[in-house]
Amino acid sequence: MAGKALVLGGGGSSGIGWMAGMLYGLGEAGVDLGDADVVIGTSAGSAVGAQLLASTLKEVYERQLTVPEGEIPGRLGPGLLFRYVWSALTSRTPEAYGRKIGRMARAARTPDMAARRAAIESRLVSPEWPGRALRLTAVDTATGELRVFDKGSGLSLTDAVAASCAVPGVWPPVTIEGRVWMDGGIHSPANAHLAEGYDQVVVLAPMAIGGGPLASAADQTRRLVEQGARAVVVVPSPEAKQAFGRNPLDPTVRAPAARAGREQAVAHVAEVGEVWGV
Repeated sequence: MAGKALVLGGGGSSGIGWMAGMLYGLGEAGVDLGDADVVIGTSAGSAVGAQLLASTLKEVYERQLTVPEGEIPGRLGPGLLFRYVWSALTSRTPEAYGRKIGRMARAARTPDMAARRAAIESRLVSPEWPGRALRLTAVDTATGELRVFDKGSGLSLTDAVAASCAVPGVWPPVTIEGRVWMDGGIHSPANAHLAEGYDQVVVLAPMAIGGGPLASAADQTRRLVEQGARAVVVVPSPEAKQAFGRNPLDPTVRAPAARAGREQAVAHVAEVGEVWGV
């Protein structure tokens, strides 16, 4: 399965902005990642991937500079973060971790699903699945297992993105075909392992680290290289992290994060271009 794979990881509103800026900045320098044979999106990456395959790099970037109507601010409070950390430290596999977090996700009080779905729709350029391959991740709240949704899965793009972005304890999980789904980042922050078999892979990972049983984007990318792929992972610079602010789920951080991503892109043109064959 030769070809180019673009992997877009999770990272909240700040991650959406940063990846959009990174894509645009690389494109300005002649490295257009929008010509990937497949785009694999997790959480924030699902929204960016859907936008990317329905518009231009410039349009994706410019969408981040204003906050669409209908967005709902979210927050990962200390108690919720503790649940995440403790569950990771006491789980041996991503699936076991997913089951623990899934129970919490189903029991949590979250915003109304209709309002959340409207917020997701406001992020999409088109409600239709793109013609090119887009694969979006989500995790089953009951089994902890990772699922990949695509055009052939029989569900709407909005539902697929909503499921992939359903941060447990913050946003409502999404029921599809009788099963309840949550954020794909619960399996790993980027799910770059899904690019196995592609020989050119670029991973944009707003969340650089893993933890407990969850593999980091860097570890997954290193395995792809060991398997013979040309692959590179790009993570936020210290300056970009500063632009993210303290709350990655605040929609207002998307604009400064996008500008930071565009500025950071200059430093990665050579390494990304080498992998992409530009």
